[in-house]
Amino acid sequence: MKTLEQCLVIALQTPYAHGGPVAKGILREHAEDYIVDEIPLLEPDGEGEHVWLKIRKRHTNTDFVAKQLQKLAGVKSMAVSYAGMKDRHALTTQWFSVHLPTTEEPDWQALASDEIEIIEVKRHSRKLRRGTLLGNRFTIQIRDIDVDSEALMQRANAIKQYGVPNFFASQRFGHAGANLNKAKAMFEGDRRIKRHQRSLYLSTARSLLFNYILAERVKVGNWNTLQVGDICLRTGRRGFFPVEELNDELAQRLASGEIHPTAPLWGQGELPVAHEVKQLEEQLPVAFPEWCAGLEKAGLKMERRELRLVPSDFSLEENDNGVKCRFGLPAGCYATSVIRELFDASDYNRFNKT
Repeated sequence: MKTLEQCLVIALQTPYAHGGPVAKGILREHAEDYIVDEIPLLEPDGEGEHVWLKIRKRHTNTDFVAKQLQKLAGVKSMAVSYAGMKDRHALTTQWFSVHLPTTEEPDWQALASDEIEIIEVKRHSRKLRRGTLLGNRFTIQIRDIDVDSEALMQRANAIKQYGVPNFFASQRFGHAGANLNKAKAMFEGDRRIKRHQRSLYLSTARSLLFNYILAERVKVGNWNTLQVGDICLRTGRRGFFPVEELNDELAQRLASGEIHPTAPLWGQGELPVAHEVKQLEEQLPVAFPEWCAGLEKAGLKMERRELRLVPSDFSLEENDNGVKCRFGLPAGCYATSVIRELFDASDYNRFNKT
């Protein structure tokens, strides 16, 4: 059974797939060094009880903006929603929705400041729900680096061809893994855990178990290849299917990024995998009995997540300040999973807190 200290290592010290970073640098020295643009699943249609606001924020977290909208509109917190959380130390653009059945609206521009810009306001018939987005586009500047251009381009080409491991990043686990401590305490019956924090800690526990399986497959080098017994996910779809035999057609679909092998997001139900893949995944309830039992008791159902992440429209550009990276990722994936395979990039905001 894994100790909490071992769990912290598994969560926060994930292995590299391509041999480690090729350069050091500084990440997010300025908000404009980390630009995130949400790719919405749908656009507001112009009519309805919900006001959708496209907002650009700087050095401000998503929850803070939501609370400001709630206060200005004079509504309850449940009336304000957004598709996904965006980084605080960044320049990010995303949609919010506010339930306002009446035709009267506050002056939304009253929120405008150096940190918040109201780009567009439009009504829609439905609330913007969590996860209602295709993904995000990233433009990331890495500063103060001394890089071997040839090595950098070789690594970029490897990422384009093979992708990167789809690890849950350190922010999922909280500062120094604090969310793991809370999750463990919750499973042990700590009644001080607040109800609204429960889903966060359940997600943290699932992420730990997923990272363990992915790390094991990275170590043996089959995180981005198919094994007989794997369960595959089709890109952009919810359909899964088992790998019963290896053939050229599956190899081509994998190489094109159409399909990906998966690992479990633990919960109630049977593991659908077979053979050696099943033997690996069956280690979870043995190595993490409290975590698996806690997730099952909470009523979560067994789900799957892709083992690999292939960034779209991936490009690198050297400039006077360092290197600028551009790429798109599906919803729920982390830009740092891409950056870490290129750069040992220290986060400026960890050492220069404001």
